[in-house]
Amino acid sequence: MSTTAPPTAPAPAVPDSERWPLAAVLVVDDEPGMRHFLERTLQPRVGHVASAGSAEDADELLRRHRFDLVVLDIALPGKSGLQWLRELREAGVGSEVVLITAFADLDTAIEALRAGASDFILKPFRITQVLNALKHSLERARLKRENWVLKRALWQRTPPADGLVGRSLAITQLRDTLQRVAGVASTALLTGESGTGKELAALALHRLSGRHGPFVPVNCATMSAESIEAELFGTAPAQGERGRDGLFVYAQGGTLFLDEVGELPAAAQAALVRVLDDRRVRPVGGEQLIPVDVRVVAASNRDLSQAVAQGRLRADLYYRLQVVEIALPPLRSHKDDIADLVEHFIATLAPQLGVEAIDVTVDELNYLTQYDWPGNVRELRNLIERSLILGALNVSALYQGLAPAAADGAARTALPTDLHTLERMHISAVLDSVGGDKTRAARLLGISRRTLERRVAEWSQAS
Repeated sequence: MSTTAPPTAPAPAVPDSERWPLAAVLVVDDEPGMRHFLERTLQPRVGHVASAGSAEDADELLRRHRFDLVVLDIALPGKSGLQWLRELREAGVGSEVVLITAFADLDTAIEALRAGASDFILKPFRITQVLNALKHSLERARLKRENWVLKRALWQRTPPADGLVGRSLAITQLRDTLQRVAGVASTALLTGESGTGKELAALALHRLSGRHGPFVPVNCATMSAESIEAELFGTAPAQGERGRDGLFVYAQGGTLFLDEVGELPAAAQAALVRVLDDRRVRPVGGEQLIPVDVRVVAASNRDLSQAVAQGRLRADLYYRLQVVEIALPPLRSHKDDIADLVEHFIATLAPQLGVEAIDVTVDELNYLTQYDWPGNVRELRNLIERSLILGALNVSALYQGLAPAAADGAARTALPTDLHTLERMHISAVLDSVGGDKTRAARLLGISRRTLERRVAEWSQAS
């Protein structure tokens, strides 16, 4: 068995146009010449190739490493390729498998496809034939990853993002900044208050970048310290169980968005620094380093420089994330976009909810601009969603005891202008409306329960 069987000659150079996305390929063939030929052909195209001369040796490799594609000969000493393929599928291994053989008929080909092979190639083959088959199989592997990401996003109810809405100077400048930053591969740090649209901005960066891989959002604040490293970097096989890929692998060729990055535990911070340095991830409990082509975009609604000063965030991680920093404006700084945002949310949410659109009067729009929106655009979106369900603009939900200005110009209730006081009033009102249920309140506010509990604890300490 050999994990990187030395070729008899240097691998031929290939032009950039013929390079494929980074992938790991395992070649299983009992002929050394065939193994070396496939290694030399694939290595410059995919980045990592390993080989084995039998199914037993290949199984050992697959238990210690992960592979996107397996090129498997049917006629092997000991266990046949077909038998091993069936065992892989029974064990839940989803890697693409391309079978090759010098002796086959139609029945064998049908049996191979039923066993779970992606393709079937007869020896002797032309180099273009095998390259096309392997390239198509790797493309299927990429589509599987993207499909998994989409299902995960739907499961998390990730809101759809159709682009930035607004024509104000603040949004125009933000749009121009994202356009400039999208063209580089450097890490980016998005800062701003909760609800300002940092995930939307990250998605805009991804779409404008032209990267062909998926956009994978991760909320670091909602994941436990025990599981987050496994989620990000994957796990190596242990005690007879096969490992699983992490989100870095699923984001291959695309963008990994780390929201609330300041909540990462110390061990995960150290591992992330290593990944940003050498662009390889090490699964938890394993030794294999997996090359990744992933752009990292991080976000935080807290002052990360203060987190560094307090020892809660590694300085080296902060500086690696802060290569490009983009500050998202709070809604109170571009209230002239509120009318456009209200129109956008009504148009997109009403069909999703299956309800009729509502009319918003000029007086009601003027009233919305008098509020400072401590929850920013997310709070406005949640207000419109509740209003659509109720059939009319539900402005009383903004905070207790406040109603729209009377049509005859009567004086409205005096409001505090301090942002923290308004935020406390609003969160307290939402908590009261759900009987103190913090999980429901956090969902309505569009923040994590952990953030809500931290706010309440801060108020208790201050009082």
